[in-house]
Amino acid sequence: MNVADLRAKIRDIKDFPTEGILFRDITTLLKDASAFRYVIDQLAERYQNERLEVVVAVESRGFIFGGALAHQLRAGFVPVRKLGKLPAKTIEVEYELEYGRDALAMHEDAIRAGQRVLAVDDLLATGGTMAATLRLIEQLGGHVVGVAFLIELAFLHGREKLKNYPLHSLIVYD
Repeated sequence: MNVADLRAKIRDIKDFPTEGILFRDITTLLKDASAFRYVIDQLAERYQNERLEVVVAVESRGFIFGGALAHQLRAGFVPVRKLGKLPAKTIEVEYELEYGRDALAMHEDAIRAGQRVLAVDDLLATGGTMAATLRLIEQLGGHVVGVAFLIELAFLHGREKLKNYPLHSLIVYD
């Protein structure tokens, strides 16, 4: 298995969720056990020597990769969710979308100051969601060791919003 094989397992859906959008559907990759294992193994190998303590992943597809990666790296797992979805006291951050604003939350006791953190999501588009997630991590005193994605849509320049962090994407669409 290699990155070209992974790319071939991702289904393109035209005009979803709105007209003019080409959606990269990863469910076809996820249902293939060897492809899914390859993704997790590749990411784990990249970060295995970073002494990670926590993997933070963004709702909802980021959870798929974040949980498996945390397990493989023997790290804790912290979910970042939409407002109102976490049961205990949270910290929150608002961020800009192409079409408005949104907000994310994390439990205020999710990360201890100085912990080494890897932030994970399935897709890097414009970078707003991950930039907001990194603000939450740093607000709690976490040290961001890396930022990882399955897919990067390079033509949307999301990497620019994250330029101060070591970033890795397995699959890049130019």
